[in-house]
Amino acid sequence: MVLIAAMTLPLLGPYLMGRFVDQAAGGEPASGLVLLAALFLAVAILADGLQLLVTWLSVRLAWRVGNRLRSDLCQHALGLDLAWHGEHSAGQLIERVDGDVDALTKFSSAAVLNLAGNAVLLVGTLVVVTAIDWRAGALVALVTAAAALVLMRLRKAAVPYRDAEREVQASLYGDIEERLGGLEDLRANGAGRWAVQRLHVNSWRWWNVSRKAAARGDGALVAADVIFALGSALILGLGVLLYRDGAITIGTVLALFRYSQLVSEPLWEVAEQLSEMQKAIAGTRRAARLLATESTIQDGDGPDLPGGALGFELDDVCFGYGTGRPVLDGVTIEASPGTTVGIVGRTGSGKTTIGRLLARLWDPETGAVRVGGVDLRSTRQSDLRSRIAVVTQEVEIFRGTVRDNLTLFGTVAATDAELTDALERSGLGGWLTVLPGGLETMLHGSSELSAGEAQLLAFARVLIADPGLIVLDEASSRLDPGTEARLTASTAQLLGGRTAVVIAHRLSTLESVDHIVMLDRGVVAEQGSRAQLEADPTSRFASLLADERRARVSR
Repeated sequence: MVLIAAMTLPLLGPYLMGRFVDQAAGGEPASGLVLLAALFLAVAILADGLQLLVTWLSVRLAWRVGNRLRSDLCQHALGLDLAWHGEHSAGQLIERVDGDVDALTKFSSAAVLNLAGNAVLLVGTLVVVTAIDWRAGALVALVTAAAALVLMRLRKAAVPYRDAEREVQASLYGDIEERLGGLEDLRANGAGRWAVQRLHVNSWRWWNVSRKAAARGDGALVAADVIFALGSALILGLGVLLYRDGAITIGTVLALFRYSQLVSEPLWEVAEQLSEMQKAIAGTRRAARLLATESTIQDGDGPDLPGGALGFELDDVCFGYGTGRPVLDGVTIEASPGTTVGIVGRTGSGKTTIGRLLARLWDPETGAVRVGGVDLRSTRQSDLRSRIAVVTQEVEIFRGTVRDNLTLFGTVAATDAELTDALERSGLGGWLTVLPGGLETMLHGSSELSAGEAQLLAFARVLIADPGLIVLDEASSRLDPGTEARLTASTAQLLGGRTAVVIAHRLSTLESVDHIVMLDRGVVAEQGSRAQLEADPTSRFASLLADERRARVSR
């Protein structure tokens, strides 16, 4: 009702203006003219006030809906598998979750109400003009229909180009994110000119597709402008003829001319919003495509993982990231609860892939991965994530407090005492005591911690989560010997009472493991207890261990 009132009140303006002219020309008293002028001003102020109220309400609703959609898109994207994320850069994902929703929000916050409100104003204008004279009403309706047809036909042709424009923007943002992430390497290797050239290429693509979209959209505006100009001239000519015949007054002629302009204003506003509508349509399509994308990693309906330390089994597993070339080929490994398994092998032998399969970041192409006797494909994701933890060499320190980084922003519930205890057990008790705000100290990314401190903080996260299976993937590969020794002491705290998989290049990292698995080009070349393999001079592990010791002595 508020919207209808806000859009129909302007219809009184031309009528009051015509009455004012007729009364002035007829020599009516000034008091009547002042009353009409005051009424005209009151109507204008009231219409603007109602329009402001409607805009405020619509913007508030649109942003609520937009933020909810952002949340849904973000949650859905985070639930997609690594194969999908490998094909989409962070910049593209930001454009999908924020850029497209922003276009939709802008359109829905103002354009939707403008379209509805201006439709009311347009229909009301046609009704009033027809009531004045049917011939004028027919002429205004004809001009309006012709202009609307031109606008819709030509603007519709721009939609594919608006869609392509958003895709080019996503590519541009993805490239920028990638170049900023590799800034040190680009500078160190003198590849800055190449990065700038890529920026120029993407910018040119954006300009090119935007130019094509604008040419079609602006062409519609020019054509409609010509039609409205002709329509206003025809309405004015018809009004003059009717006045000469005595059918209408001079004030009515002026009112008809004003109504002919008034009917163009809704279409102009609609035309201006069509560009936003095209962007919104394109953004909605991409958001729908993202929401329709299903992850290959789906929740199962089987039993939850058991409590305590979790044993695991890889049963004749083959996997190749969908490339057709096996990274793991017929791998079979079994570890009982509480066992520490060390996995060694050359780069590319499949060590990290085993950790990813145990965390169910991927599913095996053939064979099965079982943890606690349960096939991971039959488990719930939430249960698996709470019972299996992974620590890699690249630890992410988030912009947030120490508490946020330990609990991953409240994902894991823990008291202050539990957080402090976890930091002390991981070797960061002294670090915590010197922080100005303790657990509430803000961290602004990984630059504030050394590599060793970041690894120890990751260990503290695991201690708080208390999983039954831990995968340490090259967790100490970037550390100096002194820091590695400190980390080794913390590792003993971390692995106590849990099953662990330790993936390493340096054999010194595996001194405390129970079982050794040696991979070679995706197959298990050798496995057994560490003591047995070390004591067997013919084993590959014993040979590698001897080579490492000789290299250490020679240094």
